[in-house]
Amino acid sequence: MSTASAPSPQPSRRTAGRGSETRSGEQVRGRSLLARWGKWLVSGPPLLYLLVFFAAPTLIMVLASFRTPGEFGGLAPLIEEGKLDLNIDSYARFFTESIYAEIFLKSVWYALLTTLCCLTLAYPLAVLIARAGKRYRNVLLLLVILPFWSNFLIRIYAWMIILGPQAALARGVNGILTALGHEPVPLLFSSFAVLVCLVYVHLPFMVLPLYANLEKHDQALLDAAQDLGANRWQRFWRITFPLSLPGVYAGAALVFIPALGIFAIPDILGGPDDSLIGNVIKQQFLETRDWPFGSVLSIVLTVAALVLAGSAAWMGRRNLGTPSSSGASRA
Repeated sequence: MSTASAPSPQPSRRTAGRGSETRSGEQVRGRSLLARWGKWLVSGPPLLYLLVFFAAPTLIMVLASFRTPGEFGGLAPLIEEGKLDLNIDSYARFFTESIYAEIFLKSVWYALLTTLCCLTLAYPLAVLIARAGKRYRNVLLLLVILPFWSNFLIRIYAWMIILGPQAALARGVNGILTALGHEPVPLLFSSFAVLVCLVYVHLPFMVLPLYANLEKHDQALLDAAQDLGANRWQRFWRITFPLSLPGVYAGAALVFIPALGIFAIPDILGGPDDSLIGNVIKQQFLETRDWPFGSVLSIVLTVAALVLAGSAAWMGRRNLGTPSSSGASRA
């Protein structure tokens, strides 16, 4: 009598193993799909916002720069007598008339002075806030951002009162000049008023990046340098300042770029010789109504701002690997 052999359990185990592998593979694919959709849900709205409100207007502005101004302002018809009316006359005007290059260079000069003044004033303040106790740090930060709680134009008009001819500041300055034998000078409607208000408006944009950088510095580096005989000046220039350069570059970009294209401050506080590139752009669109040339000026300003922002970002990343930074980290 033959006895039937018992079935091997191996096939069922293999089948169970394959089923578990299939389920785990489906779970991994599901997680990756969910992560991919999650990234799009997070980055999609900002990307759509940039496409609609930055990329599309920029393309419209580029197209308008190649068109002809209309007879009564604006833009002439794109198709004139069956022909596509596109030209580079506005670009030729910008590069052949030197006055616009001079105004652009003057805007760069104002923005550069504003950046340097903001850096000079903001660095000690940022160091003070970073080294203050937690009890006072939040109060100091609140005082830095407090001007943002009021309207931009109201703050500019407040400077008209401060720098007015009957204000205490103007009387004090002109009193000193008269005592020294000089003629009184108007503080309002001058380059001085424009520069002072530019520094006042953009100062918080320099303080905050510097504070964010200085707060992360390791105090042990300064203590080690002090133990090795470095004085306060050497500790600052060889440790603190090299480590703070990314914050300096970020703050410089945040100050220089908006100061380069601003037009409200020169309009309100400046004199007839204080028009900047932003004022010329506003004039071309709203007063002269030469939209193609205004678009050219806007494109030049945008390209300059993008180049400066890219340069600041590149210098900030490059500084992280410089010998001065790495040496400060090893001090």
